[in-house]
Amino acid sequence: MPKLALYVHLKAKPGKEAEVEAFLAQGARMAKDESDTVSWYALKEDTGLYSIFDTFDDDVGREAHLNGPIAKALMAKAGELLAEPPHIHRIKLIAAK
Repeated sequence: MPKLALYVHLKAKPGKEAEVEAFLAQGARMAKDESDTVSWYALKEDTGLYSIFDTFDDDVGREAHLNGPIAKALMAKAGELLAEPPHIHRIKLIAAK
């Protein structure tokens, strides 16, 4: 079972929802190349509200992801697509099914 996760809350600028969704779809494709990312999910929580949830076996993998191409692409597009900076939560997983 993975031990660590990231939960990243995203709020799209009005009218940018489709672009955020396209960016997240691209992120899923990019995550396939990250061997230390166990799972990667993009979620639509409500109108204009999105999140990313991904899991890792260890902190080395999580830090590699945070410094990798998906995170760099997100930060490069944040000002254009998001109403506020991404909120990144570092999570320790307790249990899973």
